[in-house]
Amino acid sequence: MVGRAGAHARASLEGLREQMATTSARIYDWLERYAGIVAEQKQYLTGLDAAIGDGDHGINMDRGFQTVLVKIAPVRDKDAGTLLKTTGMALVGSVGGAGGPLYGTFFLRAGAALDGKSEVTDRDLVGALEAGLKGVVERGKANPNDKTMVDALTPAVARAKQSLDGGASLQEALAAAADAAEEGMKATIPLKALKGRASYLGDRSIGHQDPGATSSYLMLRALSDSLAALPQQAKTTS
Repeated sequence: MVGRAGAHARASLEGLREQMATTSARIYDWLERYAGIVAEQKQYLTGLDAAIGDGDHGINMDRGFQTVLVKIAPVRDKDAGTLLKTTGMALVGSVGGAGGPLYGTFFLRAGAALDGKSEVTDRDLVGALEAGLKGVVERGKANPNDKTMVDALTPAVARAKQSLDGGASLQEALAAAADAAEEGMKATIPLKALKGRASYLGDRSIGHQDPGATSSYLMLRALSDSLAALPQQAKTTS
């Protein structure tokens, strides 16, 4: 009996190690997946930005995440916090316009929330998303309904927390968060921009989907897909 218990304990420890490694791998997969989506949707994002901004959001985000792929490759086996902070630094250094500071801050704050964590719980991960959102709000001084990425991130984080509190799995919570981000993204269309370059247009910004909210939705859908057994394709149109 003692021998069997010992074998069971060893098997449990091995399973725990495998689960932790998978978590790290899936964080890496999220970043890699999102970089691929940004590359695929570069022209779409740039088109959205051309209507109400500088017309470079997709180009800048693609450049940034190609840099991210280079920078995270040497640290892919590190803890989740290191992966995310490395991502943030890469974006700050390579993405022009508002996107670099805002997305950089998001990943730096999310990484700080997971600093040194080799085991990431469901609430750890959602808490990291919340920390990232708070960083974006502080950096950009934007509120919900200002027609920014905050309009996608805010309902997404709220929905993820609500889902976990209701007993949902992490996969279910992140899928719900991505759905909420999509709803928030589409809800920017009738809004008048109150922040950023788009705000200079005043009423002429009404009727256009915010590019930052769109890239934020794609980011959260990529996260959901990376942790789902059956990934669903990210959607960019109604």
